[in-house]
Order: sequence, then C-alpha cells, then structure tokens
Amino acid sequence: MTDTVLEAQNVSYSYSRKGPKVLNGMNIKINKGVKTAVLGSNGAGKSTLFSVLNALYKPQGGRVLYKGEPLSYRHKGIIRMRSEVSILFQNPNDMMFKPYVEQDVAYGPENMKLPKDEVERRVDEALFTVGMEDYRKSPIMKLSYGQRKRVTLAGVLAMKPSVLIMDEPTAGLDPQMACEVMEIAEQLHETGVTVVMSSHDTDLVYSWADEVRVLGGGKCVYSGAPEPFYEDRAAVQRAGLMLPSVYAVNKAMSSMGAFPETPYPRTQAQLSVRMSGPGKSYGTLHVIRADKDADVTSVLSKEGMKGLPVGLYGISARIATESSGTEVGYPYNGPENCIMRCLAGSDAVLICDPAVVESAVSSVDFIERNGYGKIPVEMHEAVAPEKN
Repeated sequence: MTDTVLEAQNVSYSYSRKGPKVLNGMNIKINKGVKTAVLGSNGAGKSTLFSVLNALYKPQGGRVLYKGEPLSYRHKGIIRMRSEVSILFQNPNDMMFKPYVEQDVAYGPENMKLPKDEVERRVDEALFTVGMEDYRKSPIMKLSYGQRKRVTLAGVLAMKPSVLIMDEPTAGLDPQMACEVMEIAEQLHETGVTVVMSSHDTDLVYSWADEVRVLGGGKCVYSGAPEPFYEDRAAVQRAGLMLPSVYAVNKAMSSMGAFPETPYPRTQAQLSVRMSGPGKSYGTLHVIRADKDADVTSVLSKEGMKGLPVGLYGISARIATESSGTEVGYPYNGPENCIMRCLAGSDAVLICDPAVVESAVSSVDFIERNGYGKIPVEMHEAVAPEKN
C-alpha cells in the first residue's frame, strides 16, 4: 500500500475576496516515493497548489494533510513542516535572500537552528551537487539566470527535505542545463526524496514521471498513470497540453499495424527498439560506477575501453570525469545516447553516479523484459587514486 505524504482535501483558494477561485474544491494526493508531475495550462492553479501544500498560503476552504495529519498553521508547526517539505519556485529571484552565494544557500539551514559545522557541511554538499562550488563567494547579482537557478536549488537541497516540490524547474534553461536538473531530480528520488514537479514540457514529464495529476478549473481532473490520460484527446486539449512525441509516434505506429500499442515506451531508445523489432545484435553497455574522487581514466585504459563513445550521468560522474580530463561524447542525456549506440551494434561507456545506476539502465531492462533482445551490461568500479 502506497503512503500518502501530502493531500489536499476539497481545498479552495482565491487571491481576492471578489476574485475567481484559483483552487475550487481541489482534491489531490501526493504519494511517498512516487515521481509525480502536475500538469495543466497557465492559470490552472499549479503554483497556487504548491504554495498551499507548502503552507505558504492557508486554504480558504478545505484542508491540507501532511503524513495523514492536518497542517498546523502555528509558527512551530509551519517551521517543522517546511524543514521536511521544500519548494523550488520557477523564478529564482523570488527565493534569494542574501547577497552572496554561500550565504544564500546557508539561509535555510541557519533558520533551522542547526550547528555551524552542520550548516557548513550542508552548504558544501549542496553547492557540489549543483556544480556551483567554485562560485560560493560570488555576488548573487553577478550570476546568470541559470546559475541563480542552481543556487536556489542548492538552497533547497541544503534543507535536506524528504519532499521536494519543483515548480517548472527547467523553465528558462537551455536544454543541457535542463538535463542536469532532471539528473538531480532523479538522483534525489533514488536516495529516498519524494519529488513533485510541474512542467509544460510533456516530453520531459512523460520520460520521467511515474504518475501525473492534471489540473483544470481549479480541480484535479485526472490522477494516475500518464497513458490513460493521453488516450483521451479531448481531455488533453481541455487541459491545454500536447501529446508527448514518444507516445504519439508509438500510437501512430501501432494504429498502422507495426506493433501492439503496449508495452508503452517512455524514451526514444525504448521507442526505437520497438520500431526495429527483436532479433538484432546489440553492442555492450559498459557502466563505470564513479564517485566524485574516482580515477575514471585508469578504468578506461585498464579495461581497453579507450576510443569507445562515452556518456555521463549523475553529479559525481561529472566531477570525476572533469577532474580526470576524460573526453566525453555525450555529456548530457548520457544513458539514452549510449543505449542508442548499443542498439546500433556498437559498444558504449556510461560513467555513472552510483546512486542512479538503476535509473540509467532502465531502458536496457525494458528491452530485455519485453522480448526485444538483450543489451549486455558490464559493471566497472572506478576508485580514487592512491595518495603518495
């Protein structure tokens, strides 16, 4: 049985006494450990819902439950709840309170009255996770929009939430940085954080989310797996959304008799193998598990993998690869790019953070589980070099 970590019961909210209700009888559940995407057009109430779930707004009707208990709006109750449930707003400027990077990241932990050494440890860890450790002394005003977004994410991570709500986390970012943000979201999920996000990018959501919640008219109009919702074209149009491209192509190919509609592919690699069919000879995927201090180059040389295409996945893998000067062909979306090379019959190397290995090879599992063949996977361990 799935535990419900956050729940809105018949919640209503309006920004003015005579204004329309942005939330109007909202009923929604967020389940522990489930990657949940909240979808809807502009004005559907996604940001307002998130603010209500985080106790930034108090419902004018209905109630919000956290771990099965009604929220307490007394100061101590709110502080306690927000120490476990954090929200990342779309605009980073709405979340910056201090003039320098390390001060801003430390703001949340300091408000939690943590010991100074614990605050410093969390700041170091959070800045490393988002790749901003070299900017810790930088003035906030001199950072780019994307860098500010990283800093606000670091500030949220420093709180060590058990639930992370992300409001349009990739909005305004270039595609490469959007990939990094999604890697962080996946890494948090794999380490036990319940991640909830809103997005207009249906392709991104479809490849990531276990479940979707669709908002419309101030209510949750759909809750469950993505495919039954996308099957209802009228509902998709009413919600102001578009079909994910992988879903649309799979649907079109199945309607032409190329293959059955199920199992549903969620990624381009999964769709590609369905279109090519079983019986192919695939290359080997070499996965190097690498912590941030690992010597990646020695593994590539020792195992005879130099010259093979190399992809990255996860924060530690990025740090280790950068410090070793390893040439990387696929620094973003590494798992899918490497698996596509394997589908074409070539071997490939994926340098991977240990926390996200299972996620990285999910398309390999899809291929074998559904009878499309087998991509051999060889695991390698990269260790830190010995100190003299």
